[in-house]
Order: sequence, then C-alpha cells, then structure tokens
Amino acid sequence: MWRRTDDPDELREWMVAEQIEARGIRDSRVLAAMREVPRHRFVPESMVRSAYDDSALPIGGGQTISQPYMVALMTEALRLDPDKRVLEVGTGSGYQAAVASRLCCEVWSVERVRELAETARAALTDLDVHNVRVIVGDGSRGLAEQAPFDAIVVTAATERVPPALFEQLADGGRLVVPVGSIRGIQTLFVYERRGEQIDRTASVGCRFVPLIEDDAERDDG
Repeated sequence: MWRRTDDPDELREWMVAEQIEARGIRDSRVLAAMREVPRHRFVPESMVRSAYDDSALPIGGGQTISQPYMVALMTEALRLDPDKRVLEVGTGSGYQAAVASRLCCEVWSVERVRELAETARAALTDLDVHNVRVIVGDGSRGLAEQAPFDAIVVTAATERVPPALFEQLADGGRLVVPVGSIRGIQTLFVYERRGEQIDRTASVGCRFVPLIEDDAERDDG
C-alpha cells in the first residue's frame, strides 16, 4: 500500500497503482501516460489537494474532471496508437485530452463552455502539449471538417448518441461514450465501425454530467 504524501509525483504513482492497475487497466502505454500527466495542473487551485483522489472533481461551469480510473478506462478502450487522430467531445479541464495526446498523433477537442476551453488551452500550453487543438462549439455535431477520426471519446452522458459522431468515425474506428439517463446511472459503451456496420459493446456503469446540444458560438482558438 502506498503511503500518502503531498508530493504530486508520489501521489500519481499511488493513483496509478491503487486506482487504475488494481482495477484491471493493463495497457502499458495508458499506464505510462497516467503516470506522466500531472492531474493537479488541470484542477482549480482549491481542488489541488484532492487532485489524485479516487473521484471526479468540480471544475466550474457545472462540469467535472473525471475520476482517474474512468479516464484510464476510456483511453484504453480507444486503443490508440501513434498514427491515430482523436476527437474529444467535451474538453472540460483538458486532462483527458492531455492523456490521449501521449498516445496518438493529434487530438481535436470541442468544448461548449468558453471559459473552460480557455483554461484547458492554457493548461495544455503550460505543459508543452502541442498536438491538442481545443475548439469552442457544440461537440454533439462533431467536427466534420477534420473527419474522419480514428477514435472519438465523449466525456458527457447522452440518452442517444448524436448521429454526426457515427458519421465522422473512420472504418475500424472506435467511439467511447456514456449512454443512458442523464439524471441517473449510465453505461459506458464502445462502438466500433466495420464498414457500414457498427458493433456495440457494453463496458461499465458510470455517471457523467449531461451532453448539451445547442448552438454554441464556434471559436477555433
């Protein structure tokens, strides 16, 4: 058992060992990314001491930074490799994008709350993450001008997966999204495109903030 300290590097090791590896995440590249990305740099100052806790945390705008295990699980389910292009729907803090950026060619992330997008851009820039592009807009529409994507991850819950996301998924691509009641427990589903067919596999129960579809003003940063 890891002894808790205030050192973020030690806390990150403890987080990966106790919260992630112990729950069955096996992809060595995902584990390495979770060890490398400083989660405390993506939370509000008031939340820094809780950054490596086994829970989601509020980041403002009614949004959260996901539980570390859920970030690792969703990232592993994407099956990323260095030549893949990723679409993230719901930038939030920018943490999920930062983790994915270590494993793929580029990440395009869409966030409807301008203040969160700006904060995420700043955090990513401070950490010299150069292969993530944060866009302000309605992520439920995807990002057609950059499609197709090899992987799409949705960090908010929806009762119905937006059709645009299936349309923008490359052949062989994987879409990871929590589906179900936005007021209760959802199920994390993994969709995989095989030509015109899309296969669906259920993963785990989860709870995410709702995906909001609106006419958010577009800003490419």
